[in-house]
Amino acid sequence: MMNVIFAGIILFSFVFAALTGRMPQLSEAAMGQAGEAVTLVLSLTGMLCLWSGLMKIAQESGLTELLSRLLSPVTKRLFKGLRPNGEAVNAITMNLIANFLGLGNAATPLGIRAMCEMAKEQRADGAATNDMAMFVVVNTASIQLIPATTAMLRMQAGSAAPLDILPATWIASVGSVAAGIVMAGLLASLWRKRP
Repeated sequence: MMNVIFAGIILFSFVFAALTGRMPQLSEAAMGQAGEAVTLVLSLTGMLCLWSGLMKIAQESGLTELLSRLLSPVTKRLFKGLRPNGEAVNAITMNLIANFLGLGNAATPLGIRAMCEMAKEQRADGAATNDMAMFVVVNTASIQLIPATTAMLRMQAGSAAPLDILPATWIASVGSVAAGIVMAGLLASLWRKRP
């Protein structure tokens, strides 16, 4: 489906540029953005390697197990179908912590790992389980205690107080996570009750 959407966007761009006589601008934008895409991929690859390595160190040192125990009251309630000390819960915990710190790029490889571990543990043959759906909601909405990435972007843009957004960030992130958890729980219970 995404291939059809992207193909449609590209086709629409070419048709619109041809009809309005802006083919040179389209070519210039495509070439410029292609270079930026390569730069973005390389910077994300470095970030993914760094956080994957840190995750491995945290696992080997037992840090993930400690953090899993600290967050177990939350993870047990949200992810009832998972083993409390399993690899999936460890990966979910590390993802939650990366999101708490506002490190969205760092949370991505941890989230992918969590989904893979949940698929293994719950034997999800290509279908999302309720725990997977809940994880997507919690990961996407994510409570951010320190919005590090946003603060860095604000600082680069010249903000004198890049962290003055903290209260608004806390309220918005807690509200979005709460609404997402409630809705995911309601939909999961409706799904279980269906005939």
